[in-house]
Amino acid sequence: MVDGQSGVPAERFAATVGQAFASFNPENGEVLGSYPVSSPADVAAAVRRAREAQKAWADVGFDERRRVLISWRASLIKRRAELEELVHAENGKPRADATIEVIVAAQHIDWAAKNARKVLGPRRVPSGPFMVNQSARLEYRPLGVVGILGPWDFPVFGPVGTAAYALMGGNAVVLKHSEYTPKIGEWLAASFGRVAGDERLFQTVTGADETGAALCRSGVDKVSFTGSVPTARKVLAACAETLTPVLVDAGASDAMVVDEDADLAAAADAAVWGAMSNAGQVCISVERAYVHERVYDAFVAEVVARTASLKAGAGQPIGPITMPEQVEVVREQIADALERGGRALVGGLDGIGERYIQPTILVDVPEDALVVRAETFGPVLVIAKVSDMEEALDKTNATGFGLGGAVFAGARGVELARRMRSGMTSVNSVVAYAGVPALPYGGVGASGFGRIHGPDGLREWTAAKAITRQRFPSPVRTTTFTRRPLDNRVLAALARLLYGRG
Repeated sequence: MVDGQSGVPAERFAATVGQAFASFNPENGEVLGSYPVSSPADVAAAVRRAREAQKAWADVGFDERRRVLISWRASLIKRRAELEELVHAENGKPRADATIEVIVAAQHIDWAAKNARKVLGPRRVPSGPFMVNQSARLEYRPLGVVGILGPWDFPVFGPVGTAAYALMGGNAVVLKHSEYTPKIGEWLAASFGRVAGDERLFQTVTGADETGAALCRSGVDKVSFTGSVPTARKVLAACAETLTPVLVDAGASDAMVVDEDADLAAAADAAVWGAMSNAGQVCISVERAYVHERVYDAFVAEVVARTASLKAGAGQPIGPITMPEQVEVVREQIADALERGGRALVGGLDGIGERYIQPTILVDVPEDALVVRAETFGPVLVIAKVSDMEEALDKTNATGFGLGGAVFAGARGVELARRMRSGMTSVNSVVAYAGVPALPYGGVGASGFGRIHGPDGLREWTAAKAITRQRFPSPVRTTTFTRRPLDNRVLAALARLLYGRG
C-alpha cells in the first residue's frame, strides 16, 4: 500500500519481495541507499520480536518509559543537524523547514513522556448511588504491538506523532515508512533502540504495497495510517480481514476563510506560507481561500505580491516535489482549472518543471474543478470571492473532507472556527494546532478518524480496562436470584427520589 498522497506507485517501486528498491534524492535523483522489499515472513518476524519485547516494556512502568523517551528526545536534539540533513536529502525539504519538523517532533516526545501517567494511570471513579458497595477503578492497558504506515511529507513528525504516544502507553512499534523515506524510518528506529537498550521495541520494515499489506495482516494490535483516501480504503480492507483496528489520517482540501474585519497582511502571509511551505506537500496545507467580497481585491493583491518573490528550486524556500508522479497530478489539476475559466495570477502551467513546481495562485475557479474538490499536494492556492461568511463556510464544508482549516477574522473568529467542518481549526494563524502537543490531531468525514497527539492520542493506543471490587455486601439484593420483592420496591423508591424530578 503506497503511502503517498496520490496512491499511485512510481515505476522505481516495481520491485517485489526478494528484490531491492532505491531511495532517491528528489532534488537531483541521486541514489541514497538500497533497501529490501520485506516479505510477509519478514514482517511477521518483526512483529513477533516486538511482541517478545513488549511485555517487559509495559511492566517497567511509566517512570522508566518516561526516562527512555526523555533520552530519545535529547538524542534527537543533539543529533539534530544529522537528522535535518537526512530529511533534506531524502524528502527534499529545505533545511530550515527540516529544523522546525525535528524540533516539533521532539516537543511531542517530551509531552507524551511527561503526561502519560496522568492520562493513562489507574484512577478511582465514582460508583454511583446504586453501587456504593463497589469500589470502581479505571486504567488503560497497552494494546501490544502498533503498526505504523508512515507518511513521507513529514517523515519525522509523522511517525513520531504516533510512535512516542504508543511507546509511552507500553506498546512496541513496527514502522513501515513510506518507500520514499525508508532511510529516515531506519534512523528513527535506531535512535530509539540506542537509548532504550532494546532494538525490538521500535523496528522498521521496508517496501511498498506488498509490505504495507503484510503489516496490516501480521497480527499487530492496531494500525496507524497516513496517506491518501484511495490507499486508506486498501488499508481498511486488509485490516478488516483480521478485524484489526485502524487510525486513518487521509488528507484533505483544507480551506481558509477571511472575513471583512481580518488583518489582511497577516492573513495573506499565512495563506502563502500555508499553501506553499514544503512545496504544498502537507495534508493540512491551505489549498483554498474564501475571502469576503469587501476585502477580496486587497487580499489578492497582497497574496500575489508575497508569492511573486517566492521561487522553487535548489537552495530556494520551496523544494522539489518528492513523488515524481505527483507533478503530473498537479499539472492535470491546474490545467482543468484553467480550462474551466480559472486564471493563474502567479505561476500556472508554465511554472511546472520536471522536479519543481513554481508557486501558483489561481482565481475565478469554479467549485467543481479538480483543484477544489481533490487534494492537490503542490504549491497551489485557489482564492475565491464570497458575499459573506455563510457562503464561505458552505463552500468550505462542501468537499466531504474535514481535516484542518483556518479562520482570519476579528469579532467572529472563534464562532466561525466552530462551524467549520474539520477536526482542527486555527484562528488568525495556520496549522498552529499541530504544534500544540496537548491538542488532538485528526479529521472527520473523508479525512479519516481517530486522533494522535494529546490525551486522546495517548488513549488511542490503549484499551480502557474497568475493574470493580466489592467492599461489602449490598443491603439491597440486585444481581442474584435471591432478590426479594422488597428489594425491587426499595430500588423503585430510590429511583423516584433520585431521577423522578424534571
